[in-house]
Amino acid sequence: MNQVNRTQKTFALTTPLYYVNDLPHIGSAYTTMAADVEARFQRLLGRRVLLITGTDEHGQKIQRTAESKGRSPQSFSDEMSAGFVSLWQLLNIQYDRFIRTTAPRHEVLVKEFFQRVWEAGDIYQGQQKGWYCVSCEEFKEERELLEGHRCPLHPNKEVEWRDEQNYFFRLSKYQEKLQKLYHSQPDFIQPDSRRNEVLNFVNQGLQDFSISRVNVDWGFPVPVDPNHTLYVWFDALLGYITALLEPDEEPTLENALAKWWPINLHLIGKDILRFHAVYWPAMLMSAGLSLPERVFGHGFLTKDGQKMGKSLGNTLDPIGLVKRYGSDAVRYYFLKEIEFGKDGDFNESRFINVVNADLANDLGNLLNRTLNMVKKYCANNVPTTTNENIPIEHPLKAIGLRLGEQVKHAYEALAFNHACEAILLLVQASNKFIDEQAPWSLYKQGQIQAVEQVLYAVLESVRLAAYLLSPIIPDTSSDIYQQLGYGINFNQQIETATAAPFAIHSTWGVLTNQQKLGEARPVFKRIEPAKNN
Repeated sequence: MNQVNRTQKTFALTTPLYYVNDLPHIGSAYTTMAADVEARFQRLLGRRVLLITGTDEHGQKIQRTAESKGRSPQSFSDEMSAGFVSLWQLLNIQYDRFIRTTAPRHEVLVKEFFQRVWEAGDIYQGQQKGWYCVSCEEFKEERELLEGHRCPLHPNKEVEWRDEQNYFFRLSKYQEKLQKLYHSQPDFIQPDSRRNEVLNFVNQGLQDFSISRVNVDWGFPVPVDPNHTLYVWFDALLGYITALLEPDEEPTLENALAKWWPINLHLIGKDILRFHAVYWPAMLMSAGLSLPERVFGHGFLTKDGQKMGKSLGNTLDPIGLVKRYGSDAVRYYFLKEIEFGKDGDFNESRFINVVNADLANDLGNLLNRTLNMVKKYCANNVPTTTNENIPIEHPLKAIGLRLGEQVKHAYEALAFNHACEAILLLVQASNKFIDEQAPWSLYKQGQIQAVEQVLYAVLESVRLAAYLLSPIIPDTSSDIYQQLGYGINFNQQIETATAAPFAIHSTWGVLTNQQKLGEARPVFKRIEPAKNN
């Protein structure tokens, strides 16, 4: 299959491989929720999707953290990695591959990749002098540091001076090729603010970077010199390729790259942009491999307008949040209230207000009251009105007819907040419409046809909204679809793409009186704010 067809029919995307120095935080959860939403959307389109996530487990920071707890790095990594797996389950993340960089097959691929870059003449030995941030696992330039030689990302920790022999990757050799890439493929780095950051960095001139460490045992030995350990980032980025292997395949680059490469989308936080948008494409160029399509760097999260941190005592525990409010509520808030790509804030009162207003009141209550009227006025059958009987300028149909395409563009652009806002406009218009038309009054006047038309238009609008929101709130959308008589569970994604294809179900007017409606029950329970004792 040629690559054009491949990218149309398949879609591979990744989260970062999360560093296991601690249990997952809300920032990791945020990236992974977004990746899961995009994967679900692509599956609705009928594409074969591969969603990759996992954990990055080597490096000095892990070694030191494990030692400080009297643990071996492996047992500590096992525990932390399991924490990510269980949180993804709680958040209803349906990933296809979970890669751990401590896996033996990963080491085999890292060695093969290293050999390619070595043979290209892009690795040499030299002296590394500079300031090193163990928390970032990265050398910092003097101009980047805060007063007192502190890292801007970890201001409570001083960087360490290093003067040691390392192996280097010839990044400087790829400066022009990278500039050409950014110019010829402006969408390679998104959003524009991130692209500009990378262009500024690269245009200042690229320095070769160190790809080995001495006095670090926790990691893979450098194939040509076992006294050195491979730099954690050189090893971690290759996890994306190892994850492409089928479980029973022999670990070779050829096997790994055969089906899903190149990756369509890398989703990352902006703090690791340089590794993904500069180092990674240069390493791939050196090894003679094609490049990913898109790297998207999202913003940071704050809580109540403040940066989060253990030292400030204001971290947000994603596990507690999901257990308290449910996965759909958490997914909805973060994807609707924060423009993906910009920094965003979590505030518990706002969270409760948004979720109650949008999901409990506007969407859930609308379905509930409409189904109860259908039961009362239409003997619990879908009104016999058909889509053809409703004029194109009907206020709900007019919105509904263009909504599917609008939302599709938003999901493809990762503009999740725009998708939610557009869908919510239809839901709010439906609430307004039912209040203005007052089907209870029409029924008393004996205008049964008018009653049926009102109720059909609202039920169909709720169906369309549930379908288009299903990548974000799959449990709630499934409940709505089942009450409308569809035997569809949006968590069974491949079956859904066949039974409810996007081309049909994303248009307005799908509901027919062949549907046997289910029992009306609240689909989203209103959240009551916790009372202070």
